[in-house]
Amino acid sequence: MSDFNSDDEEGMGARPTVRGRVLSNGQVLGFVWRQWMRRPGRFAVIIGFIAISTGCDLAIPWSAGALINAVAGRAGGAAITAAWTGWAVLSALYGTGYLTRLLSWRVMTGFAARNMEEVVNAAFQRVQSFSADWHADTFAGATVRRVSRAMQGYDNVSDALILMLGPTLLVLGGLTISMGIRWPLAGVFTGAVVAGFIAFNVIGSARYIRPANLRSTALDSQIGASLADALGGNTAVKSFGAEAREEARFAAITANWRSAIMATWNRFNALNFGQNLLMLALQAGLTGILVYAWSKGKAQPGDVAFAITSFMLMSGYMRNFGEITRMLQRGLDDTLDVAAYMQTLPQVADCPGASALAAAPGRIEFRGVTFRYKSQTAPIYDNFSLVIAPGERVALVGPTGAGKSTFVKLIQRLYDLESGRILIDGTDIAAVTQSSLRRAIATVPQDPALFHRTIAENIAYARPDASMADVVDAARRARADGFIARLPKGYDTLVGERGVKLSGGERQRVAIARAFLADAPILILDEATSSLDVETEQQVAAASEALMRGRTTIVIAHRLSTIRSADRILVFQDGRIVEEGRHAELVGQGGAYARLSALANA
Repeated sequence: MSDFNSDDEEGMGARPTVRGRVLSNGQVLGFVWRQWMRRPGRFAVIIGFIAISTGCDLAIPWSAGALINAVAGRAGGAAITAAWTGWAVLSALYGTGYLTRLLSWRVMTGFAARNMEEVVNAAFQRVQSFSADWHADTFAGATVRRVSRAMQGYDNVSDALILMLGPTLLVLGGLTISMGIRWPLAGVFTGAVVAGFIAFNVIGSARYIRPANLRSTALDSQIGASLADALGGNTAVKSFGAEAREEARFAAITANWRSAIMATWNRFNALNFGQNLLMLALQAGLTGILVYAWSKGKAQPGDVAFAITSFMLMSGYMRNFGEITRMLQRGLDDTLDVAAYMQTLPQVADCPGASALAAAPGRIEFRGVTFRYKSQTAPIYDNFSLVIAPGERVALVGPTGAGKSTFVKLIQRLYDLESGRILIDGTDIAAVTQSSLRRAIATVPQDPALFHRTIAENIAYARPDASMADVVDAARRARADGFIARLPKGYDTLVGERGVKLSGGERQRVAIARAFLADAPILILDEATSSLDVETEQQVAAASEALMRGRTTIVIAHRLSTIRSADRILVFQDGRIVEEGRHAELVGQGGAYARLSALANA
């Protein structure tokens, strides 16, 4: 498994790395090449058209030279015929070159669009597969920026390499060889300047421009992360009247970006200056060599025209080389993040040949489980064992950090164990697909995660193929139909980002309706009523009671009044069960639970 890291200060600006290293340009190019090879036929057609148009460009100086020689002599029958032939050939070369270049762009449009679609879809799929730890360590806003930027990055790399850089290198190399055949001195001089020009750009781009560009693109990701963080916490910002403070914080980030992007652009400009000096040297040297050869009677007017036309073609391609270099390097850096994602295996992965979980009764067993979080030296569970019978209602209580939330996260396999096994109905959860495992577990968290979609879509998220009648029935059973009916658009009401348009109790009842619709054999209620007022708590508790019937239920609660009817109460402390039993039994023992109960009733 690749060692992936995206941490940084505040989780915002660091470049994703594999095994602690930023990917090289070559590794990113390998990623882009694999995207091209998804459609080798179209790729070959594009290359074919580009090769024809480039061949036309290479032939133009020869044709121009022949035309000049034909019209430079005395007009006559043979000379006129030769001149018109030269004109026809030159026109045909221009027309064919233009047509094939246009066709290459036409085919490239569909080729690039499909590949860009697949790149962003694959990146989204890979990011979704990463562990809960990864998402906790990484700002969502930065990830969004990186994934969306990769589409444009891929497009820039493809355009630069296929449509621009390839023809540029072919024309520069081909015309250098042509000159070397006719005038060795001109060929050697041109080859030396072109080789220096290419080396100057490649080395300058990799060693001079790339470090600055990586910094500016990382700060670009930080802008997205900071923006998403501030807007997502807008309620807290307004509660503390902190708009000016957030604006100042955001302005500091954009100021850092401005400084970094200016440094990047200045380095590009410096590289362009060097390129223009080399082009000037090529123009003066090449035309000077041919004028000298003409003055010595060793070159005809057509030869001088050949050299001038060749330089004009070469200078056009070379003039664009700076923009090609800029586009290529920026595209590689924009694509780098997703290329790193695609080299990183999910931290919690399905085992080869994993089958779907066939859960029915809902028996849960922890067998010798040892687990520690990556940031901890000591395990939170050490050789932990427990059995929960099918249909049993089990409550987990204990101080913060005792291991209650970890218990339910391990059942959902949000983390892998250090050792031991967790079984559901006798099947090791590590041997089944994660999707089937989690479909067998319905969760109602303390702060339900709702999407900025309609209430009906949020309820149906548990079962997308559910009919509207099923959705309405689930809402009724969750005691949510009453408040939904009072909304102007009813089930078509958009709930806002994370459900901000609904109250806490309303969000809880939507989450309970979702759990009803899931109809899973195992139910987890994680502090489902801890933040509600008394009346709303009673409504949610009644809905929860109906939901628990016939299901294996695990309840995490600080309000002990909500778990008095549990079949078994487990008192956790430092990852161990220090007491277990029913409410009355535990109160009578006068231990940890009795102290918690006394505090709750005080």
